[in-house]
Amino acid sequence: MRSWSSAVLLAAVVAFPAPAAAGDPPGGNAPLAVAEPPAGSAPPAAATTADPPGGDAQAASAPAVAPAPAVAAVPAVAPAPAVAPAPAVAAAPAAQAAAGGTGLASAVAAQQPGGDTHHRHERPALVAIRPVNPGIAAGPSVMIARYDFDGRRSGTIDDESGHGHTLRTVTAHGGSVRQVVHGKGSAIAFPPECGARMCPHVALRSPSSADLNPGTRDIAFGADVLLPPGQTSKGENIVQKGYSMTSSQWKLQVDGVAGRPSCVLVDDRRPRIRIAYSSVSIADGRWHSLQCRRAGTTLAIFVDGVTRGSIAVPSTLSVTNRRPLSIGAKGAFADNDQFNGALDNVWVQIG
Repeated sequence: MRSWSSAVLLAAVVAFPAPAAAGDPPGGNAPLAVAEPPAGSAPPAAATTADPPGGDAQAASAPAVAPAPAVAAVPAVAPAPAVAPAPAVAAAPAAQAAAGGTGLASAVAAQQPGGDTHHRHERPALVAIRPVNPGIAAGPSVMIARYDFDGRRSGTIDDESGHGHTLRTVTAHGGSVRQVVHGKGSAIAFPPECGARMCPHVALRSPSSADLNPGTRDIAFGADVLLPPGQTSKGENIVQKGYSMTSSQWKLQVDGVAGRPSCVLVDDRRPRIRIAYSSVSIADGRWHSLQCRRAGTTLAIFVDGVTRGSIAVPSTLSVTNRRPLSIGAKGAFADNDQFNGALDNVWVQIG
């Protein structure tokens, strides 16, 4: 009887090997190689020596059983390759000093070569736009028209947005536009300020199109503008659709001899003129980026990416008309609010 008990005790000792060291996986497998966490992440919490892998509570002792056959070791997992950091974005060049001359030609010449601070062929940075009316889903923003004036054909200027709003020149009294150098491309220069009774008039126009009417939706529009100090007047139109006195309207303009830009909206049902004025002038012979933005119940004007003025507008304000898109003036007729500087990268976005 004693020899049988000794045999059983010996068998039990053989069946239950000594407990594994803390951290070893069960069954004698080789430990898995753990991939290093990405830089900056917090390290995982260390497992306690009393808990088995997975954090489960320790199981109660079981009767002695024959040992299971050895399991082949799991091959170590290679650590994940390190991710290369994204390349640094080059900083925008500093704004250039003001040009010494007062004429458009000297201002353009002073900006070249490489004088402008705007990147060519880049769409302006736009802020998020919220729905105008609650309960009406806002569609995606769409670049409806865009003109960089680099690929001008004889007599026409193509719409780079792909929507086909081709510009054509309308003139009176010998008015004309000419291409001038702007950065690595071209801009369009309009006639200089004129105090005579009959002055050259010119505008770039595209026929009316329903997709240029925002209705009550959000709208943004803008241009790169160069206006010398001596070329201001009582009013100069940059880009517009519609007329304030005879239809609804959206418009970007430069007001008065101070040369401060402003944004205009006129409702097609309540023809009150609403204007957001800039607090700063742009008539300094340097290139400036101008943006008008109607977002919900706010109309704001941005100069070089900075908000320089804003007003509240009704959420029901609607702009819908059958007037042409006009750039540089509202037409070639008398009192056409002729622009007297240079324009580039004119754009319209709706939604």
